[in-house]
Order: sequence, then C-alpha cells, then structure tokens
Amino acid sequence: MISAGDFKNGVTMEFENNIYTIIEFQHVKPGKGAAFVRSKLKNLKTGAVVERTFRPQEKMAKAHIDRKDMQYLYNDGELYHFMDTKTYDQIAVNKVDIGSSLKFVKENEVVRVLSHEGKVFGIEPPLIVELEVIETEPGVKGDTANGANKPATVETGVIIAVPLFVEQNSVIKVDTRTGDYVGRV
Repeated sequence: MISAGDFKNGVTMEFENNIYTIIEFQHVKPGKGAAFVRSKLKNLKTGAVVERTFRPQEKMAKAHIDRKDMQYLYNDGELYHFMDTKTYDQIAVNKVDIGSSLKFVKENEVVRVLSHEGKVFGIEPPLIVELEVIETEPGVKGDTANGANKPATVETGVIIAVPLFVEQNSVIKVDTRTGDYVGRV
C-alpha cells in the first residue's frame, strides 16, 4: 500500500480498477483547512492523463508492473505475436490491448512488453527506430532556407514530416514517443 503523502514520480498504483503511474504531484497546505495532494496520473492501459486530489492519509494498492524484453514477430490482423528471446516462448496479444504503440516498430525488433498480474496491457517500443522512407515528394531546390517539411511514408505505413532534403529509399531515425524526424542514418 502507498499513501498519497508518500507519492513519488513514476510510482505505479491501482486506483478505480485501473493501473496508473504518477506523472507529477504537489503537496498543498492551504492556510485554512486540511492539507491535500494534487496529482497527475497516467492510465497505463489507455494512456489518458487525469488530475486527482487526495487526502495525504488515503491509501492505494501499489501495482507491480512486469517489463519483459521480447521480439515482435508478426501481426495477423487482430493479434500481435511476440517471442521471449531467452526461452523462445511465444505470446499473442490482442490489438486492442496494444493500441498504436507499434506503429513505428518493424518485425523482428525487440520491444518491452508490460504486464500486470500476467495480463499484457501495453508495449514500450524503442525510443529511436530506423525506418526506410518508402514514398515522398522530391524537395524543391532552394526551398530549404525556411526549414520547411514535407510528408513522407515510412516502411511501417505511417506518414511523418521530414525535411525537404530527405529522399525516397533513404533511412531515417524516428522518435517513437512523438513521431518526429530525428536524423538520417
């Protein structure tokens, strides 16, 4: 159990039948009335961020999150298949449980699978991935002075904004948290 008075950033807890991680918190002691803890919590299953206020003595169950590195094998429509690289055990995870976290991940890449009490609820992709540009318009010469971007489709099918000098079939680095272009390989 964890009390609201002991909150720390990154702590995971069970609250309202969901699993939350504490993004930020603030202990508030008003001049009049009782102290309270104002917090921002991120739902680990849906990704939604909520703001909640707690009394410092309120207690919540601490949630133990298992993080396991697994290789993403393939997708067969509704199920995503992963393999433990040490034991070669394979698991299949429903598309609904993963959401859009694999949109920048290619097959055979290692990702971190998040589970709580044996049930997988999320995937943490690598922070930076290397992807090939499948389709993009050619950049116009002399149009690079203003730092303009153009749309490019990468090999996973996602469209991202890239600088004008990026050409088709080039390999680029992409930040999976924001979907932003990081650089060329």
